[in-house]
Amino acid sequence: MTSDPRESGPVPERDWDRAVELVSAADEVALACHISPDADALGSMLAVGMALRAEGKRVTASFGERRFRVPRLLRFLPGQELLVEPGAYPAMPELMMTFDVPIVDRLGTLAANAGKARELVVVDHHASNTGFGTLNLVDPEAAATAVLAEELLVRLGLPIGRRVATCLYAGLVTDTGSFRHSSTTPRAHAMAARLLATGLNPEEIARELWDRSPFGYLQVLGAALDRAVLEPSTGPGLVWTFVTRQDRVAQDLPYDEVEGIIDVVRRTDEADVAVILKEDDDGAWQVSTRSKGAVDVARVCAALGGGGHARAAGFTSHLPVEQTMESLRALL
Repeated sequence: MTSDPRESGPVPERDWDRAVELVSAADEVALACHISPDADALGSMLAVGMALRAEGKRVTASFGERRFRVPRLLRFLPGQELLVEPGAYPAMPELMMTFDVPIVDRLGTLAANAGKARELVVVDHHASNTGFGTLNLVDPEAAATAVLAEELLVRLGLPIGRRVATCLYAGLVTDTGSFRHSSTTPRAHAMAARLLATGLNPEEIARELWDRSPFGYLQVLGAALDRAVLEPSTGPGLVWTFVTRQDRVAQDLPYDEVEGIIDVVRRTDEADVAVILKEDDDGAWQVSTRSKGAVDVARVCAALGGGGHARAAGFTSHLPVEQTMESLRALL
């Protein structure tokens, strides 16, 4: 019996005990994170994977995208030798663990594998998590999934060296916005201190995550800012823009390179909510939303088939830009 992940609070001890039992007994563990992985998803998965492999377990790690590639800004993360193409992932895993995945659809092509897993352990911190695992280690109060990944490793009695700590730290600093978001708690800072004590290089991690981009990014950013729209009369105030696939193609810029544009747009004083629509390589619009606190964007995005956190969430739209915005405005 497991807890309902939608109930806010720490993971029950019985669930941690069961997780330790399952992982300790397994010879092979299949790990997965969400599609278009961010640092928290990929970092948490790789951290656990490296620690388990060092313990002698067979480990497979992946994320379910047809165009399987690690985003450029995350290629510094250690442990990527664990990654396999989705097609090489176990079809019916004995034990499968997911990281930072609130709904099964976010597993992409690996959702089918999850459905056939004998045991499915979900490690996540989204309040919107649907509890799709046979065991759900979900704590909405945790600053990042990396917090839960570290807790699991500690309970398994596995050492956390510099390589593992680098992955966990990347997840922690990104999901707390470099310790600027409301998720920044004494617990988060205490974890950062433990990880820093392993000898990881915080300056190098920060440079890789935030201080590097190809010149083409500036061109696409300029185009997005040029077409930005401010709607102060929409609810608490809305600012939005979009990036087309053609914008990126013209600059030879992959999709994952435009993730940071939302952090520029959200600075607008006159708007509580910021939105950016990014056309992916398949022609769908990936919509990112941010809130300064007046609006729970997780509820808005959930109503449109997505999810996330109260101040940072997203969804996918197959409608044109203006129709997508009409749907979103109605909910705001």
